[in-house]
Amino acid sequence: MKRLHLLVLPVLSLMLLASPGLHAAGAENSPMLSILPAGGFAGGWIMDGKPALFTQDTLFDHINGEAELYHPFRFDMLATARYVNRGSPGREIAVDVYRMGSPLDAFGIWSNYRKADTPGCAAGADCVLSASQLLFYQDRYFVKVQATGDSVPAPDAFLACAQALSRNLPAGRGRPGELDLLRVRGVVPKTERYVARSLLGYRFFRRGLTAVAAAGGERAQVFVLIEESATASRQAFDQYLSSLKEAGKDVRLTSTGDRAALEGSDPLYGRVRVEQSGRYLVGAIRLQDAVAVKPVIEEMKARTYSRP
Repeated sequence: MKRLHLLVLPVLSLMLLASPGLHAAGAENSPMLSILPAGGFAGGWIMDGKPALFTQDTLFDHINGEAELYHPFRFDMLATARYVNRGSPGREIAVDVYRMGSPLDAFGIWSNYRKADTPGCAAGADCVLSASQLLFYQDRYFVKVQATGDSVPAPDAFLACAQALSRNLPAGRGRPGELDLLRVRGVVPKTERYVARSLLGYRFFRRGLTAVAAAGGERAQVFVLIEESATASRQAFDQYLSSLKEAGKDVRLTSTGDRAALEGSDPLYGRVRVEQSGRYLVGAIRLQDAVAVKPVIEEMKARTYSRP
């Protein structure tokens, strides 16, 4: 009988660890849970049931099919809860607070959901509010506040919830400093994105920023590859150059000392220009008129000079 107990206890422990959410000892005291407004966030709103925590290993239990989107942005932990309105049955709000690897990672996952035409709102470092959900990021946290019941709450309920959550999060420093690389004339507001893996779909472009740029009546997609060193960025440049040549595309290369630039045709994106600037590669794809977009690229390149 003792042997049976010894076998059963480890199995039960594994079953508990594998169950949805995090129920390990001490989980109820996790700082993540203190972010969720326990007593509600506005008149009539209360938390329904208990909040839950999800880790890297269990995130798929909460958002099966979407979990893989979060991991490149160094997802760490999720705290989630549901709120109901006592005076309006059927009105429910689900809150998800994701702790990511850094403020840039939090912006990155937020920018995957944000649409350029969605109105902004006053919560966190940046916020968008649609008819059925509110999304914001602050410090290294990405927050979803969305309707889940039969009746959609008024916008002020979403905003009250978001602002209560924001007060419980680290203050942060606003938008990540890396976004200054795209703060140039011609970049279309609300089109900036951070891609944490395979920028432009190329594995040798590990991570970077993209945005839409408009100049001289032309529109193009600009990007900044972020590397750890000038040596690493030059290696990525050379790999891209080799890939264009292997695809049989015409490429014009200019190189001066530790600086290099190319202009040519990409099999996926049409006309392209890429320049190395220290540990960064700055460029544009889908070019119709390279001359019109050149001032945008030059200003982006100048921005790299002030960053280490």
